[in-house]
Amino acid sequence: MSIIELVVPVIGESITEVTLSSWIKEDGAYVELDEIICEFESDKATVEVPAEKAGKLIWVAQEGDDIPIGEVFAKIDTSVSGGGSDSSSETTPEVVSSTPVTETPTTESTTSDSYASGHPSPTAQKLMNEHNLKADAIVATGKDGRITQDDVQKAIDNQSKAPAKPAPTAPKKVEKEAAPVAAPIAAFSREKRTEKMSRMRRTIAKRLVSAKNNTAMLTTFNEVDLTEIMALRKKYQDKFVERYGIKLGFMSLFSKACAKVLMEMPAVNAQIGEDGKSIIYHDYVDISIAISTPTGLVVPPVKNVESLNFAEIEGSIKGLAKKAREGSLTLQEMQGGTFTITNGGVFGSMMSTPIINEPQSAILGMHTIQQRPMAIDGEVKIRPMMYLALSYDHRIIDGSSSVTFLVKVKQLLEDPVTLLLDL
Repeated sequence: MSIIELVVPVIGESITEVTLSSWIKEDGAYVELDEIICEFESDKATVEVPAEKAGKLIWVAQEGDDIPIGEVFAKIDTSVSGGGSDSSSETTPEVVSSTPVTETPTTESTTSDSYASGHPSPTAQKLMNEHNLKADAIVATGKDGRITQDDVQKAIDNQSKAPAKPAPTAPKKVEKEAAPVAAPIAAFSREKRTEKMSRMRRTIAKRLVSAKNNTAMLTTFNEVDLTEIMALRKKYQDKFVERYGIKLGFMSLFSKACAKVLMEMPAVNAQIGEDGKSIIYHDYVDISIAISTPTGLVVPPVKNVESLNFAEIEGSIKGLAKKAREGSLTLQEMQGGTFTITNGGVFGSMMSTPIINEPQSAILGMHTIQQRPMAIDGEVKIRPMMYLALSYDHRIIDGSSSVTFLVKVKQLLEDPVTLLLDL
């Protein structure tokens, strides 16, 4: 018997531990070289791990275990061959002596297909959860009948093209599945349950507490009249889509306005050095965009926003958001950022105090747009208004600087021609 040990690979420079979030292959299953066997969740991303050799997989760690980098999480018995598990190989002589030989491959095939067939990959499963799709509604094209990410995406595309067909089916399935869950819950129930926090959720919690405790964080507020921005989008949206193939959204306009002011006010775009005695200034603007995913909030940066046009910014944000919700962001795409924008308005938030994304020194919070009466040139007019919130580290940004920053951003958004002409 030849056994090799599989250790947790180095995933990132600052990552010392990962969580084994899910096994893709069963304990004792036969695996091919480079076949995905499990999925690790780190502080910043999810990583699929391939088999280093072909043979029988032997679990050492269980799902949910926290494993240090370099520790053994599985073994592979390379002496097992033939595309079946070691247990199947060992029982073959007994099967041959008591049953016809022709039944043996049938049993192995059934055992092999029972797991792979209809089983989604981790990224495919996340997409299925997000769109409430079930395995039986997807045509699997992966190896051994596995459901791939492309299979799920095709099912989503088909659903959007012909919503009338899946519409009646989906509610029935949801109702059948939801009924057993709701039935056992009696009135005035006092039951409770405990679930382990995901590694991403634990990391988010740790970073938020650190930002709260280790920065002199304050928040200043202002409001912006989006009349001109909305008129601009309405007038040029069709031409913009025709030219660039993507819609002109609020995020690119807000990002560009912030980038322009950040280049003028480098302190808001700076950060305190690790020694606590120096300030690191940036001659560029990398804006981290807060994206909500099924597993938590991620903030991948759009790099060099100061040098990008609106279409490039929109394309970058759309691409990062898609990857974030599919769980396919790389560590490189998650790192960096000199300033953050978070838009709680998409969830209906009217006002909030966002927490700084360390080691950055400031974060802008956008909120929902509300039609409110405003005094304009002595007359009361209804205008689309949004509250803006800037949380900042008072150790590096003065109160006057924070207020000035918000005022400048407000002025650019209320007169977008100055933004477009770089005035």
